Amino acid sequence: MAEELQQATEVAEKKAGNSAVTPNGTVQFAEPPADFDWGALEDEKRVIPTDQREKMEKAYEDTLTSIAEKEVLMGTVVGMNKKEVVINIGYKSEGVVPLSEFRYKPDLKVGDQVEVYIEKQEDKSGQMIVSHKTARVHNAWVKVNHAMEKDEVITGFVKCRTKGGLIVDVFGIEAFLPGSQIDVKPIRDYDQYVGKNMEFKVVKINQEFKNVVVSHKALIEAELEAQKKQIISGLEKGQVLEGTVKNITSYGVFVDLGGVDGLIHITDLSWGRVSHPEEVVKLDDKINVVILDFDDEKKRIALGLKQLSPHPWDALDANLNAGDKVHGKVMVITDYGAFVEVAPGVEGLLHVSEMSWSQHLRSPKDFLKEGQEIECVILNIDRDERKMSLGMKQLAPDPWADIEFKYPVGSRHTAKVRNFTHFGIFAELEEGVDGLIHISDLSWTKRIKHPSEFCNVGDEIEVQVLEVDKENRRLSLGHKQVEENPWEVFAGTFAVGSVHEGTLIGRNGNNFIVALPYGVEGTVSAKHLKKEDGGKAELEEKLPFKVLEFNADARRIVLSHTRTFEEGEDEAPAAKRGGRRGDGQSPSVKSVNEKVEKSTLGDLGVLSDLKSAMEDQEKSGKGTKKKQNEEDGDDAGA
Repeated sequence: MAEELQQATEVAEKKAGNSAVTPNGTVQFAEPPADFDWGALEDEKRVIPTDQREKMEKAYEDTLTSIAEKEVLMGTVVGMNKKEVVINIGYKSEGVVPLSEFRYKPDLKVGDQVEVYIEKQEDKSGQMIVSHKTARVHNAWVKVNHAMEKDEVITGFVKCRTKGGLIVDVFGIEAFLPGSQIDVKPIRDYDQYVGKNMEFKVVKINQEFKNVVVSHKALIEAELEAQKKQIISGLEKGQVLEGTVKNITSYGVFVDLGGVDGLIHITDLSWGRVSHPEEVVKLDDKINVVILDFDDEKKRIALGLKQLSPHPWDALDANLNAGDKVHGKVMVITDYGAFVEVAPGVEGLLHVSEMSWSQHLRSPKDFLKEGQEIECVILNIDRDERKMSLGMKQLAPDPWADIEFKYPVGSRHTAKVRNFTHFGIFAELEEGVDGLIHISDLSWTKRIKHPSEFCNVGDEIEVQVLEVDKENRRLSLGHKQVEENPWEVFAGTFAVGSVHEGTLIGRNGNNFIVALPYGVEGTVSAKHLKKEDGGKAELEEKLPFKVLEFNADARRIVLSHTRTFEEGEDEAPAAKRGGRRGDGQSPSVKSVNEKVEKSTLGDLGVLSDLKSAMEDQEKSGKGTKKKQNEEDGDDAGA
């Protein structure tokens, strides 16, 4: 027991500082005093009272530091070699830490105070397990959280660049410095900060993922805020200041006025049209700007650049008036027209309706291209409102100037179908001259519900000018008028009571439409379609029809199939008496009808033959009557 006490005493003396470590890491103990009585010590070992022994043990225990696992303590470096560092924390044994954990501190030496984290008091061999790196991280999180809570300024070392910012060493842990938080102005070269110590503020901590975000910008914003208040308090509208182009966006330019930023909107960069601010200024340019407006509360300043130069309209030629020709450049094309720059910063609107005499409005891109140089005529100019309207079609002759001579009433022409409406067709005689063909003037014989049934857009069609309205630029055209009116001829052919073969081709309400010879159409009611055998007629079926009504003015023919067999017996005597035949046709007309039964109105010879036949019949009738009268006269004389 005495031997153990002696060893404990030696350890206590070593803990108290009676030891030294050589440069190679070997521990050497100090020499005892020369007058030390070793004999008395040996005697005391043999006979030591119990109370004195307990007192000595307590004194020994008091020399030891009370430690607990998972805590951070400060210790003293008592030894070093190439791989390890021995650290004394006042416990029964020292802690050993790899030298690599002090890589950040190359000037470490014996006697320095360092922090260690107690991972385990003793391992299997009785050695205490400590870590300096863990202690740094633990303390770093404590310090980082404290710095964020107290809004303190901390110092960190910029280690390297990463995507979107920089990596900073703060208290031994890595924090992220976003590029937007480096400075109040945009930074284009992040590498210039690598390897430097900088001051920061902790702005965000993610405890779950152990992420820290710091900001250097936050430090200088407070200083700038005070500067802004001072600068804005001295601003006046109309004041001219010098600034530096700080940032360029698609909508404007930010200018540094010496601690406060102002915005030049893209519309205030130039009197002319600007597609992008980079056309006018570049980054870091020194420019003079004028204060247009500012807001003390929101710290916003509106700046202008174009206001420093005279307005282009003020420099416009005073002798320029409506009717003058000007040369210009197409700047922008819109859906309704184009803006043409006739002088630097002076634009006029060329409406699409003023690009061509054509009344069919088309896209301005069909006429012009951006950047194209063109000649225009000034239609209107308002210097007070700074507006100008231009025209391009005025450079060409107006096709309506002599319209009554070019297209007199009754003249026939070939036109191009431009578009349809529910009431007719618009046909173009030439560029800028259109006319309307009403749906009722398309055909003499067919009932047309929509013009698309008659022709297609782009087709060429023969027309006759029916009416000219020069003042309102309107032409009334007709297509059926280029052909002879067949209803004047059909009056005899389709006389009431005559019978013709027809085909059911459609239905309109309670009436059916019948296709007759010569392209003529008639109508028959359902009750007049009853067959002799009691059946009903079907579409596309050919049947004989008797004419009940013929109206040339209304172009209407009313038919009946039933009457062809119900009244057949009554008509037979009339035929025997030499009256008009039951089919209403003379032999000559019937002959022509048989020959041209399948002809259409396009075959104008059909109508001509039919008309000639009827005229021959009429002459023949007159001759017969004259001869009969002569014979009657002779008989009377006898």
